[in-house]
Formats: sequence, structure tokens, C-alpha cells
Amino acid sequence: MSAPSPASPSLATRALDLLGSEWTKFRSVRSTYWSLLVAVVTPVAVSAVVAFAFAHTPGTSPPLDPLLPGVISLEYAVIAVSVLGVLAFSAEYSSGLIQVTFTAAPRRRAVLAAKAVVLAAVTLAAGEVVAFVSFGLVQAILAGTRQGVSLGRPGVPGAVLAAGLLLCVCALLGLALGAIIRHTAGGIAATIAVILVPGILLLLPAPWNGWIGRFTLLEAAHQVSTLHPAADLFSPGWSLLVLLAWPAAGLAAAALVITRRDA
Repeated sequence: MSAPSPASPSLATRALDLLGSEWTKFRSVRSTYWSLLVAVVTPVAVSAVVAFAFAHTPGTSPPLDPLLPGVISLEYAVIAVSVLGVLAFSAEYSSGLIQVTFTAAPRRRAVLAAKAVVLAAVTLAAGEVVAFVSFGLVQAILAGTRQGVSLGRPGVPGAVLAAGLLLCVCALLGLALGAIIRHTAGGIAATIAVILVPGILLLLPAPWNGWIGRFTLLEAAHQVSTLHPAADLFSPGWSLLVLLAWPAAGLAAAALVITRRDA
């Protein structure tokens, strides 16, 4: 009588194993730490400089948004997290490791999902740390001129939390384009173009700039992260959906592409 074949691992076990594998790959690459260091330190430093400039700007009408320095500073971390996202997939294609990954885990969409979960968890945590540290630093600087606000003011906690989403959104968009393009330089260039180039269209005359700006990633991020949203753009609630739609659309396209061509 032949011995019974061992039971195959459960779906939950396979998912945890895949997540563990992607986490090991993510934290074992030196570029991960450099990218995160730049993504955290740069916006905090920039927020202090912008806040100092705001504090020494003569009174304007309407008054400057006290959350704006933190929002502006986060844009300086976009390139770093975009590179991090692209490398999560493109580095395996360039090294040939992707063939090993897909052999060990034939369900390619599951691999994409595992990479997205690991990347989203890390960059969301980093983004929220940057958002709250920048907020505290900016308000401490603005407090001397009575322009600052407290975290307890209505609307402020939600705006600061929403600001922290930007790094996660850009990283996931980079992951999607890295999976689609499969080339590091091309993926980075495409991600930066998708994030930044639409902003050029905002130079168009009204009302075209407002209509187009509603759907751009950075303008949506501004809408959900400030105390005084622009009147010619979507409301913060709709802008949040626009912000999340960018990486969602990219990951959906990546999930379709990686299953239709060879590794």
C-alpha cells in the first residue's frame, strides 16, 4: 500500500510564504534603505525651510494655508519612492531572478499582490511618519508668528493622514510601471512622467486648467492634504478617490500584462 501524498499547503500558508519571501527580498537590497532615507529626510528638511519662508512672508490675503509647507515637502520624496517601487520588479527582470520567482510561485498576479502589500506597508508607514513629523516641525516654526494650527483642530488630523498617502501611492504606481516596462531606467522615467508631466497642463487658461487638474495625481494630493481646498477642483472626498485610482489602474494594467507574456 503506497504512502499517502502529503497535503498541499493551504491558501493562507502559501500567501504568508509569498509575503515572507517578498519581504526578505525587499529588505535585503541596499537601495531600499537609501531610497527610504531620502524619502524621509528630504521632505522633513524641506518642510522646515518652506515653513521658515512662510513665517517671514508679509501678510497675504487670503492667509497662507498652514499645512501647505508639509504638502509641498512631500513632493520632494516622490522620486525616491518611485524608484523604490520600480526596482521592486525591474531589478528581478534585469538580474534574471524573476524566472526563479515565477517558477517558485507560478501565479504571477499573486507575486504582484505580495510585492504591492510589502511595498504599500513600508511606504505608507514612512509617509505617515514624514507627514506627522513635518506637521509638528512646521507648526512649531509657524507658532512664533501665530500662523500655526494644532493637531486637534477639526480637519487637521484627516489632512495630515491623507498627506502620508502620497508616498504609498507613488511607490505603487512605480511598482506597476516597473512590472509593465520591465526596465529600471524606463520604468523610473515613465513613473516620473506620469506623476509630474500632467502638471504642465495646469498652465492652460481657465477653466481648462481646473478641469484637467481634477484628475492629476499631485493636485488630488493637494486637495486632500490642505485646510483650504481649491474651489475649482474636486472635493477632498472625490480627490481621494482620484488619488487612489492612479495606482489601482496601474496595478490592474500590470496584472493583465504580466500574465500575457514570458518572464
